[in-house]
Order: sequence, then C-alpha cells, then structure tokens
Amino acid sequence: MTGVYGGHVVAKYLKEAEGVTTVFSLSGGHIDRIYDGFLEMGVRLIDVRHEQAAAMMAHAWYLQTGQPGVCLVTAGPGFTNALTGLVNAYQENVPLVLITGCSPLRDRGCGALQEINQADMIKCTVKWAETCMDAARLPEYLSRAFRHAVSGRPGPVFLELPPDVLNVRVEETNLAWPPAGSRRFRSGPDPDLLVSAAELINGAERPVVLGGSGVFASSAGDSLKAFIDRTGAPFVLLNAGRGVVPDDHPLSLWDGGLMAILTALSMADLVVALGVRFNWLLMFGRVFPQAKVVRVDVDPAEIHRNRTSDVGLVGDLDLALKGLLPLLAQRDHNAWRNQLKDMYLPMVQGEIQTRQQPSHPIHPGRMVAAVREVVGDDAIYIVDGGDTSYYGITGLGATGPASVYGAAGGQFGCLGTGVPMAIAAKAARPDKRVVTISGDGSFGLNAMEFDTALRHNLPFLCVVNNDQAWGMIKHGQEMCYGPDRVFGSSLGLIHYEKMVEALGGYGELVEKDEDLIPALRRALESGKPALVNVMTDPCAVSPATLSFVEGFKME
Repeated sequence: MTGVYGGHVVAKYLKEAEGVTTVFSLSGGHIDRIYDGFLEMGVRLIDVRHEQAAAMMAHAWYLQTGQPGVCLVTAGPGFTNALTGLVNAYQENVPLVLITGCSPLRDRGCGALQEINQADMIKCTVKWAETCMDAARLPEYLSRAFRHAVSGRPGPVFLELPPDVLNVRVEETNLAWPPAGSRRFRSGPDPDLLVSAAELINGAERPVVLGGSGVFASSAGDSLKAFIDRTGAPFVLLNAGRGVVPDDHPLSLWDGGLMAILTALSMADLVVALGVRFNWLLMFGRVFPQAKVVRVDVDPAEIHRNRTSDVGLVGDLDLALKGLLPLLAQRDHNAWRNQLKDMYLPMVQGEIQTRQQPSHPIHPGRMVAAVREVVGDDAIYIVDGGDTSYYGITGLGATGPASVYGAAGGQFGCLGTGVPMAIAAKAARPDKRVVTISGDGSFGLNAMEFDTALRHNLPFLCVVNNDQAWGMIKHGQEMCYGPDRVFGSSLGLIHYEKMVEALGGYGELVEKDEDLIPALRRALESGKPALVNVMTDPCAVSPATLSFVEGFKME
C-alpha cells in the first residue's frame, strides 16, 4: 500500500510548515502514530509525567521563543489532565496548540475506550476547537489551528485527531500544503484616535505607563522604549511584558515593587494602558479613579472593560506606538518620578532591610535575595506559589522579556507551574541559567517532573520556600478565624531534596542563613537538575496575603 500515514502528515506539517522543533507530550495509544512521525521527522519529544505539565511547558516555550507551544496528549484522561494548563494559557493569552487523540469515528457512541465529548467540553476555554475527520485535510486543519492561536488576541486552540485519521494512509498527491498558519497579520488603530491619544499624553503632568503581556505578544520592545524615552513617563511592565524594557531603566517603578505601582497609579493624572487587562490584579481599574485613561489593545472588547477609556486605540500595540511617536512632544517627568520615589521608598524600607539582614529562621525575602546574588539577573526566573510569588516578583530583576515570570500571580492563580515551566525554558534557552522559586505546596503538584528534566538532561535550579504549609491559606485562616482554627493547610517538614536525590538529581537542605549561599552555589555547580530545600519563617506574611484575605471579605 502506498501513501503516508496521517500521523506522519501531522509530524511533517509541524516540522516543515511551522518550524516546530519540540513538542511536549505524554504517550498514549490514540496518538502513537504521531510519535512515529516525530521519530521519522526528527522532532524532539519531551515526554512528561503528567499532561498538566505538558501544557504548562508549551506555555513556557512561547514565553521563551515567541512561537506557539505545541502540546500533544492522548484521549480521555490525557485530555482532561491537560485542562488546567490549557485554561491557564487561555487566561494569560498564550498561543498554545493542543493536539489530542480521541475515540475512533467508527466507534462514536458505542462506549469506545476513553470516549468523551472532548470538543464540547473545551470550547469555552480555547479560541478555536475542531475535529479533523479526513487525513487528506490534516495540513489544512493544522494551519487553521496555528492561525487562530496567533491572530488577534493570542490564545490556545484545540485540534482533535481520531485514530482512523492518524492510522490511515493518504496519497501525498492528495495533500494540499497551506502556508504556515503562525504568520501574524497586523492592523493599526484609527489615525484620528492616535491624535486624540497624543493630545492627552502631551498634556499630562503625572503620567504612568502600564504595560502587560500584549507588549510581549506584539514584539513592541523597541517602540515601547522609544515611547518611554519620548514621554518621560514612569512605567511598569507586568506578566509576560515584564523585562521587554528592563527593570533597571531609570523610569521603571520596579525599584519599589508593588507599593510603587499602587502609589503611582493612585496619583497619576493619566494612565497609558498597553496590552493589559484591568482584572482583579489591578482592582478592576478602580485603583486610579482620578486618572484619564488611554488604552491600547488588539481586542476591541477590552477597550472599555471594567473601566471606561478616554481614548481607546484598537490594533496591534507595536503599530499603535509607532503611530503615536511622531505626534508626541519630548517631555521630562523626572520631578514626578522623584516625587513618587520619595513617597514609596520609605514604605518599602522594611522589605529592603529584610533582604539584606541574616535571619533565623530564614525570611523568604532574604532567600530570594540570596538566589539573586548567586544566580544574577542574566537568568530566567519562574516564580510559583502564593506568598512565594510576592517575594519572587518583587525581589528579582528582569533584564529581558519574560525573564521574571509568575503564572501563579496571574488571573488564574495557577499553582504547580514552576518546575514544568523551568524545564521548558531550559529546553528553549539552553544557554541561560534557569531558576524556579517555588512554595513547598506548589512544588508538590508537579514534583515528579524532575524525572522529566533528568531523562532529557535539562538542568535547572529549584529553590523551595518551605514554610511547611499552604502559607497564604494558613495565614488567611489565622487572620479570619484565629490561630487555633488552622485547618487543612499545614504540610509539615518534608525532605523534598531527598526525593530529587533519589531520582538522580542534586538535593540539599538549608536551615541556617549562613548555609544558604554556599548551598545554592553547589547546586548550580552540580550541573544537574537541582533542588535546594530552604526552611523559611512560617510566620512571614506577605502583603499579597493581606490583599487576598481582604478581597474575600463579604461584610
């Protein structure tokens, strides 16, 4: 019999049309023919221990390469296991292509192995969902998947492939090979609205620029830097956008962490919001009621969401900034910048001193400072956990796009991302040091992915902030109900480092401040996937927990 198997067509399209070099997956009979195609085409397969981790790795691949991540899972429980990572990508606007197996078309409705209605289950958490029922149309469907993933507001997509499409042969002459679907088509905002936005920006005395993941998605780094230098406006970049203009830029507000951001927004007379959503993390836009708002977003539905904009620019962010630049006056807002510093720096002195002073037990902020001292800023940091996310996000410095990233601090608040995302970051950027700082609770969710890192020789450093609890929940219970009513949130002392050692990695326990930096250095020098288990102060409470508890009060 002549022709090529459908599963091999999938592999060929991914490799030759989209340039996919790496796929994150967990094996299963429904998708086995695609695996065989990967072997033939030379596609790297990073096989994981849980499908959730595969989706999280595909998410991180996008952050480090700018290309859609590809996740391949089998039917039924393989599909449902991947949903947490997929929903997280949806909330964070990450172009992720999820390809799954499913029950054979011929057996639909008969009670086939792992048969569930996957397509209908997933429609509310992806931009596009389809089932390909003809092997000759596989390239067409794959191209559409990538096109939907990257077009407009990016996001995950879902393509279901039955065995009686993957395991049948199709003549290559019957295959039509469309162009790569991952090519992006950009459109700019209304020119008249650009003029209106420029007038507001030129007239502002206390402007603040607030950028989000849209800055990263539109590759707007150069344009944004030119915009900041022209306007002289203090700025802060969040989520995947952080680091597109480095934190050490003199107008960046990250020297004061979240306190600087809240101070600046509450005093600004103009907020220029670039590719960022006014969700719960920004108090739905209510933190700056006094300010006018210029908002730029690729999604028209986002322009007035939660907060009416004075000027809304709909279109690609990079094109919008390039359109604004000729209309902007050169401004100097150093006096405004210095006024802000004088206000917020005294409020964060306690945090700064905590990072600098030895303590017993070790304070989480001090732990993060030690990691930064040893590893440096020229690294990729993934932060994972509740309180841990606060200490990591505020204590680290971003020098490049997505170089400090905390999925747990996003809209979905997804825990367990640290280890999988660090592994994918190392796979994408083998030249970089990769570190995840994880809470002990968060670490346990995907701890077995250390086995994945070891099998694929992807060394990274995991530093566990071990307060022996689900800290944010525990402290919230103490505040709301009293210290004698802590329930279901304690974990106790667990030797995670021994687990990593048993798998073949490097592990070390740290209990004293003076032992922390030497242990971190030994872990890096080991050249292995490594874990340093740091016993930290169980009484330390971050401002994030205070905000979390306050947000759930109903009276």
